[in-house]
Amino acid sequence: QVQLVESGGGLVQPGGSLRLSCAASESIFTFYAMGWYRQAPGKQRELVATISSVGSTNLPDFVKGRFTISRDNAKNTVFLQMNSLTPEDTAVYYCNAQRDAFRTYWGQGTQVTVSS
Repeated sequence: QVQLVESGGGLVQPGGSLRLSCAASESIFTFYAMGWYRQAPGKQRELVATISSVGSTNLPDFVKGRFTISRDNAKNTVFLQMNSLTPEDTAVYYCNAQRDAFRTYWGQGTQVTVSS
């Protein structure tokens, strides 16, 4: 079973930055895409960023210019750099790995709280 372990969440003031990490238990080359999703209380889980096995990225407009997704293949780790954070970014952030159309894996989530 694939394990995805997130880290790097915490409390940050508005305008601050955090860097999330997602360490996979196996080579991330085995996944055609990895990504980050988030879920705020009372809201649906939403896509934050994805990165393909060849490094192509996709981010929705509400994080473009503020968030960056990257990967370190040697360390089997995917990162989410989050800058200019606002209270609206407060959520549990989940790492996702997509093996194919039928197999997807999730981490346990890491809490990000943006508050003064």
